[in-house]
Formats: sequence, structure tokens, C-alpha cells
Amino acid sequence: MKKLCSFIICALSLQIAKADIKAELAMPSAEVVQQDTNVLLPVVAPVSIYQNNIFKRRLDSIQKEVPLDYNGYVQAYIDNYTRRKDEMGRMLGLSRYYFPIYEKAFQEAGIPEEIKYLSIVESALNPNAISRVGAAGPWQFMSETAKIYGLSMTDYVDDRRDPVRASNAAAAYLKDAYQQFGDWLLAIASYNCGKSNVEHALEKTGTHDYWSIRELLPAETRGYVPAFIAINYVMKYHKNHYITPQTGDLAIATDTVMVNKFVPLSRISQALGMTLRDICVLNPSYRQQVVNGTAAVPRKIVIPLVNEERQSILRDAITDLNAPIRNPKPIQYVAIAPPVQANAQQGAVAGSGAVAPAIHITQKGETLAAIAARYKVNIADLLQWNKALGTNTTLPLLPGLTVNIGRG
Repeated sequence: MKKLCSFIICALSLQIAKADIKAELAMPSAEVVQQDTNVLLPVVAPVSIYQNNIFKRRLDSIQKEVPLDYNGYVQAYIDNYTRRKDEMGRMLGLSRYYFPIYEKAFQEAGIPEEIKYLSIVESALNPNAISRVGAAGPWQFMSETAKIYGLSMTDYVDDRRDPVRASNAAAAYLKDAYQQFGDWLLAIASYNCGKSNVEHALEKTGTHDYWSIRELLPAETRGYVPAFIAINYVMKYHKNHYITPQTGDLAIATDTVMVNKFVPLSRISQALGMTLRDICVLNPSYRQQVVNGTAAVPRKIVIPLVNEERQSILRDAITDLNAPIRNPKPIQYVAIAPPVQANAQQGAVAGSGAVAPAIHITQKGETLAAIAARYKVNIADLLQWNKALGTNTTLPLLPGLTVNIGRG
């Protein structure tokens, strides 16, 4: 499906066009990723370079139904991700909550379980992620496609942000795409650029695999499948790269409550003895922090798993919205790190009369150059503060990454 507008580079110099591509592929680096997202490189890297590579052997060992091919494009993304230990650690922590949801939806639809990792590439497991072209939620649905797959968007609710509903819709899309193309990598590519783009590329080449049509796909999609394969690697072999799951304060063990009236989430949080922020994290689809349940269409609220006494307090709070809440003591629950909020909720930029935030959480498609301009900081300083993000200031960054805006 159509995502962000890809970055476009003007005419390439003849010197770059004649560069020694084989040498580049033999030593993949972040620069390969930059070229990967902007220019057309050879479709298949020399096999001899990779046949005995430890990364290839590891990918082969975890491959299930979806091909996890290995080449220089994949290696470049592996290098990129394994340098970002904190970010990948946060993904591992969040996955403990989100992946069981994805796995259930995919199992019911007959989708390979390993495609759950695609959500990291899409949104960094952030249900509040919104792209510059309006794609939203953990699976980044555009509104038109969301409607086709049964997701509602009203003043009160955006189902694209509901991890359960969005995962069911993503599974349905991928199932349709696989039935059309008969190949999981082509289905995954179509999730990024749309089925028609993949279909046209197949018609032009007369082939039927992703790597053969890769150079005919949009720039973003040329890096999308390698990124997916690399994320599979990192999530499976994180210990080999000293990446540790991060924990925080998002409840893992949850329950659901159905309500048939309009109930503020603040009322729910008070009855449960938890912060409004935490209940909103568990219920990201409610746009106005109000559950818009009715007798005809009851609505679901996700809550931490609590004992019968706390459930009774919650029932009383919902039954009579004006009654005082009894015994609203804080609850304790198993937790992991919460997803970051969209950038629109961050503080004012430097120069506006307010202090710039200490960090910036990236949205899909943002670059270091754009972030430096936004916060009016020197690009050289920004690179110094964020060495793990590389030195390319025009390379689009993953969504959900932490960029330090200032030190000291």
C-alpha cells in the first residue's frame, strides 16, 4: 500500500554510475543503505561473497515459510539496526505485548507468523504513529485501504490504531496479496507500494520474484523487503549483538470490558488506580479519550488483568458515572516499555520562546538534516550527539528512533 513519498535524488554523476559495485557489496555499510533508497543497484549480489557468511547461515537457520534471502542490501540494514541497540532493545520489550496480538490474527488468517516483524518496519510498534501522507497505526493503513478492509474512522475512534483490528486487516490484505502473487516477498512488497506497482513490474520483466523486479519498484520499496529480512535477523539474534530487551510500564497481562454508553477513559483510569496515560496506551484507537459505546454497538476497553475486587470497583464506576469512586488505590501489574507518542505531541521547537525537548522521536521518512533544521541546531553537533545513527544526513530514518537534540 502506498506509504510515504520517497526521497528523490537528482541526476547521478557518471563517476558514481561506474563505481565498483562488487567492492561495495563486499563491505556493506550504512552508505549502501543510502544508495539502496535512492538509486538502482544490481538486482542480485555475487553469490560467492555470501555463501559462507555467518549472517547467511543464521538467516537460513530461522527461515520458515517466508524466504529470508541474504545479500548486500540485507547486510546493510543488519549493520544499521545492530548499531541501534537501545532502539532495538525497546522493540524487543514492546514485542512482548504486541506480538501475541499479531500472532493470533495471522494464525487465524493463515499468514506466516514471521511477517509480524513487518510492523517494526512500518511503525516501530507504535499505534500512535502517523505518516506524512496520513497512514496511521501499527500497520500504517491509509484511510482508503483501511475502509476496504473494514476499519472505521470517525470523530471518536480510529480502528487503524487498534492493534487487534489493524492486525486483522493487515492479515486480510497480506492474504489477498499472496493469493494474487503466490509469493510472500511480493506480497510484502505490495504492502508498501501497492499491488498495482508490483503487478506492473512483473509484467515488464516477465519474472516472478521480488529481487528480479526490485529495481522497477519505488525507492522506498527497494529497501522495504531487505529491512524486513534484517529485522527478522535482529529480533532472533539480538543476544549475539548485545541487544537487551528494555522493560517499562505497559501492562502485558490484559482483560477486556464491554461498555454500552459513553465513558471517559479518565473514569476508567481512576477506577483502576492507574494513570490516564497508561489506559490510553492500552486503548489508542479512542481519539477523544472517550469510549463511545452504545446499546446497539458496545465498545471494548482494554484494561490490565485485575482481581475481582478491582473489577467490582470498575463496574460500579461505569454503572454510575457521577458516583464517587471507592478505594481508588494504585494497582501493580507486569509491565514493559510504552510506545512513543507521535511527534505532534512533543514540545515546542527551539526559537519559539520555549526550551527545545532533549530528544526527538522520529517519524517515518525524517532525516537528520530535517531534524536539525526543525530544532535549529548545528548539523555537525547533531551528528556528534547521535553517532549511532550514522553520518548520512539525507538518509530516511526508521520511525520511533530517539534522536538527541542537545547535551548538557
